[in-house]
Amino acid sequence: MRYPGLPDVLRACGFPRWKKPLVRQCFSPRQVIFSAAGEAVPRGSWVIVWGMSPAPPGAERVLRLEDGFLRSVGLGADIVRPLSWVVDGEGLYYDATRPSELETFLATGDFSPEECVRAASLRQRIIALELTKYNLGGEAWARPTGYEPVILVPGQVESDASLAYGGAGIKTNLALLQAVRRENPGAFVVYKPHPDVVARMRRAGQDEIRCREWCDEVVTTGSLPSLLKAVDEVHVLTSLAGFEALLRGKKVVCHGLPFYAGWGLTQDVQTLTRRNRTLSLDQLVAGALLRYPLYLSRTGDGRLTAEEALDALVDWRTRSGNRAPWWWEGYRTVVRVFAGVR
Repeated sequence: MRYPGLPDVLRACGFPRWKKPLVRQCFSPRQVIFSAAGEAVPRGSWVIVWGMSPAPPGAERVLRLEDGFLRSVGLGADIVRPLSWVVDGEGLYYDATRPSELETFLATGDFSPEECVRAASLRQRIIALELTKYNLGGEAWARPTGYEPVILVPGQVESDASLAYGGAGIKTNLALLQAVRRENPGAFVVYKPHPDVVARMRRAGQDEIRCREWCDEVVTTGSLPSLLKAVDEVHVLTSLAGFEALLRGKKVVCHGLPFYAGWGLTQDVQTLTRRNRTLSLDQLVAGALLRYPLYLSRTGDGRLTAEEALDALVDWRTRSGNRAPWWWEGYRTVVRVFAGVR
């Protein structure tokens, strides 16, 4: 853990029961004491919170926890445990309003040749193994003939904090598609709604049903790796699919301010003046996949290297066969009711 002075006892506020063992695993061997969201903690406490949740009264230092970039085989909305999380004591990677630890790594880090070689090898394995954040599988997608460029626009959950803190202008999937179509009238535009929305675990965005009017094809079941391989460009607000496209050597246009924008690797509609360094792709990968996340073992209490995490994801995907058990849709129905999603 990269925090000098980290005490032996930490407080964690507002975590659901299923996440508590994972929080303990993240911060082992330190003791973690849990409390309800907003409940005061002893003055001077170091406190762990999820995402952009506010710090409770009494907190001296806040550590923010979020999903990592190689998360799981399955959706977080389905309460599938993560293989990777990030811990950030400065901000969070999707909060462009202030620096995060990841941004600091990228802006000031000294990336050795050995670290860049390791990052390149990791990136090549991710491509070869067709790994993404959720590894949901799906049908192979065939590129239409006679069109150029073919542009992928990945949808996002519009209520997510990443749009609130990194959207920087456009805030909806429909507005993004409209901008892409206006700027690329002759392109073949493919829209892929967010998998949480497709699974009806999260609400569709404002007027998202109208997205069909602004694209040539809506893909709900096509696999993301096959889409990324087939298209020429990917246009995003802050979607991690833009980072996954960069790994595969694709042109990425950022209409928002995701963590991978502003380093000379993307075409950026918005600018962030404090990001004024040009990075190589492997330096970006080293910061985002080697230095920033924690990789957690699914079979024990320990941690994994990034390379071991890839092996674990492949084994997980192979064992699951990307097939949900027979009771899964019933479970999702119950979750939708409690979440207020129909």
